[in-house]
Amino acid sequence: MPAGPSPVPEPHPEPVPLSEPSEGVPEPVLDQAGLEAAARALSAGHGPVAVDAERASGFRYGQRAYLVQLHRRGCGTIIIDPVAAGQLSALATELSTLEWVLHAATQDLPCLAELGLRPRRIFDTELGARLAGYPRVGLGPLVEHVLGLSLEKGHSAADWSTRPLPASWLRYAALDVEVLPDLRDALEAELTRQGKIDWARQEFDAIVDAPLPTPRVDPWRRISGLHRVRKRRQLAAVRELWLERERQAAERDVSPSRLLPDSAIVEAALALPADTASLVELPGFIGRGARRFARHWSAAIEAARRMPESALPPLALAPEGPPPARSWPERDPAAAARLAAMRARLGERAAQLHIPVENLLAPDTVRRLAWAPPEPAEEDSLAAVLRHHRARAWQVELTVPLLLDGLRAAPRQ
Repeated sequence: MPAGPSPVPEPHPEPVPLSEPSEGVPEPVLDQAGLEAAARALSAGHGPVAVDAERASGFRYGQRAYLVQLHRRGCGTIIIDPVAAGQLSALATELSTLEWVLHAATQDLPCLAELGLRPRRIFDTELGARLAGYPRVGLGPLVEHVLGLSLEKGHSAADWSTRPLPASWLRYAALDVEVLPDLRDALEAELTRQGKIDWARQEFDAIVDAPLPTPRVDPWRRISGLHRVRKRRQLAAVRELWLERERQAAERDVSPSRLLPDSAIVEAALALPADTASLVELPGFIGRGARRFARHWSAAIEAARRMPESALPPLALAPEGPPPARSWPERDPAAAARLAAMRARLGERAAQLHIPVENLLAPDTVRRLAWAPPEPAEEDSLAAVLRHHRARAWQVELTVPLLLDGLRAAPRQ
């Protein structure tokens, strides 16, 4: 176990601009014959395969992948248009045998799974960089620091559903995936030097083995500005408008916010206008989608206005876990003291290890322990709680003594 690794190596003083893929920009794969050829090429390569995906969530409905990029040494870069090529089952078997290298894996794995692509082993360069203690873990800054290469910026938020894709976008996509194998190897070496490589492997396995997320209860409650809505009928209007916006967005394959911004939903819910003419005069109802579908928005508000009291949503859901920590000093001073003591010890240890404290142990797990510690609070009972909340073995080993010390040191009030 490392007691206090030295900081990561200094960044390269003058990164070299990387403007062209080493083998040029490949033509996108557009059909099943191309996918079969890509599978054969991957099979002839060696080492792990770098994987990336581009979405268009700011423009289209959902998180669908509109481009998939692969790179393997001895094979080169493959760019796939899944819209044209369809399901990627021709690649799934070959890819499942390889380690995938991704940057921020949890962002891309869901949309890749929709295409039938699921890894058995991964190396997440962003997470690996966090554990190694790099100060900036975005792909561009990390490639500059570790490899001394400067990537082109500017297309990450582009509308990747555009067809045909501009050559400059394809170049950007190819470069993003081409650098990943070298970045992976450098980070693996640094994690090994620091004695953290086993921690990283446990983290990567946890991502692969994580269960699918359960559907969120009342997802409409995540609307920005909802704190302004303080009456149940107004909240019902938010819900009805959100549901109608989802229906219209899904039918037209467009990002919901491009039809109606959250701010307009909140304004309409607060005002509860009686007719369409009054509705479109409200702030936020200035875009083409907001006015084009005004009768739908008006019908949603009318449904909320006519809704019986028994059908109105509660102002707040029953809390799933502890209340917000800011309320603890008044509600439960002893719990607040436990939380402060445990956070202090975890923060100190994380600083010694040069890792973010949230990677040492999930903040939600710490809050739950502080709010309702097991009785009796002993190493075995604390370890059981951590494992229940999917803490990895390395986290349990490092943090149980710190948490136990914090619980014992906190003043009882």
